[in-house]
Amino acid sequence: MFDFEEAFRQIGKQTILCVGDLMLDEFVYGEVTRVSPEAPTPVLAVARSEVEIGGAGNVARNIAALGAHCIFVGLIGKDEAGRALADGFARLKGAVAPHLVIDAGRHTTRKVRFVSEHHSTHLMRADWETAHPASAASETAVIAHAEAALPKAGAVVLSDYAKGALTERVIRAIIDRARRLGKPVVVDPKSHDYGIYRGATLITPNRQELGAAVHRPVASAAEIAKAAAELARIVEAEAVLVTRSEQGMTLHAEGQAALHIPAYPVKVRDVSGAGDTVAAVMAVLLAMRAPFEAATRAANAAAAVVVGKRGTATVTLAELRHRILPAASLAPEDKIVFDWSMLDERLNEWRRHGLRIGFTNGCFDILHRGHTKLLAEARAACDRLVVGLNSDASTARLKGDGRPINPVESRAEVLAALEAVDLVVVFEQDTPRELIERVRPAALVKGADYRREDVVGHDVVEAGGGDVILVDLVPSHSTTAIVERARTAKKPAKN
Repeated sequence: MFDFEEAFRQIGKQTILCVGDLMLDEFVYGEVTRVSPEAPTPVLAVARSEVEIGGAGNVARNIAALGAHCIFVGLIGKDEAGRALADGFARLKGAVAPHLVIDAGRHTTRKVRFVSEHHSTHLMRADWETAHPASAASETAVIAHAEAALPKAGAVVLSDYAKGALTERVIRAIIDRARRLGKPVVVDPKSHDYGIYRGATLITPNRQELGAAVHRPVASAAEIAKAAAELARIVEAEAVLVTRSEQGMTLHAEGQAALHIPAYPVKVRDVSGAGDTVAAVMAVLLAMRAPFEAATRAANAAAAVVVGKRGTATVTLAELRHRILPAASLAPEDKIVFDWSMLDERLNEWRRHGLRIGFTNGCFDILHRGHTKLLAEARAACDRLVVGLNSDASTARLKGDGRPINPVESRAEVLAALEAVDLVVVFEQDTPRELIERVRPAALVKGADYRREDVVGHDVVEAGGGDVILVDLVPSHSTTAIVERARTAKKPAKN
């Protein structure tokens, strides 16, 4: 099984070369409240606009957002849009190393999308572009930059938007050089002649592009799988990944059965640039020699993140980890606090949203049914539950020699994996009073073996208008009793 956690730790060491069609993406947001009296068209009352590096540049932005380094090669014109793109790369502060070939005979591609913000509906798009193939001089410059960068890269992305930067000569030179160096090549295609991508490691068409490549419509999963296998033979690729929007993805990999991966159930706000994210994630994972299936599952998770954002969006490593890894594996870093200086930020965030904060505490040495009942009822009394956990030294002072059975790291991780627990805070003191004064909970929960007036911190909570809640115990369930039974249990008789 592929170790995503280890792979994510290694992403910062990866360098990806991205070559392709660069464009300036602008999104103009507003509301439509009336129809123009001059013509039957909606009037957009503009509220704001956003400008981003788009096209192949969005692949580079996604690579950088994941924490990898990107070397980018592309074309710009000698115009305002080209200068805006150069400035945009400068703002990435070294995460992307741009090599922008200036062609004075071209317009820098610029796309302006007009969006109804309330309905997340694209009303219109205006394009400024020159789509003819790059000049011979520009081709030579692009190839030179790419070949110089290839030895430093772990993988290559060719992001083809059919705007002229990726000519057949450029594509052929980069793929051939990459193959000689043993570098995987990911192609996001647009050409009608897929033969020019021959020798790519992976090609990532959407369903419509796949149909155009094999010259027939593809609708069903079986038709897509068959067409993907056919395209792989045409391109001599090791794998073909077909993106299918809300239906997920289909992967054809050499020597393996077709794999259909469903899309995550998410609210789609904007699909602009989702294919760029897929190409970026695939390249980063393949640079680490991840299997195609593992890389595809990561790309599918990343796409689910970006379609939930507006505009030409990127996915961060943290967002990808939260989407693809089980919640329990993320719980330690999300939920456990040893350093109290980090506590106030979390509490203030909850209070800003008007959430009721609850608190309980204990050693939780051997988690049992009585603990889970206490924690579940404590969580039912609040919106966010903070659990104070005695440190090892504190537990030993409270429980005596031989305790705790489990070290504090283990006890904290088990608690953090529980759905009822929102935060675990370790305290060194003999009682949680100081922590309760720091948290100022609205609900303080303990077992019914306590009287209200004996609960540590009850006066602090009640002075702030909070409640002390006593939960009935589960009979015959306590860590001390479990430990004692284990110690006194008879050993099997020896023969």
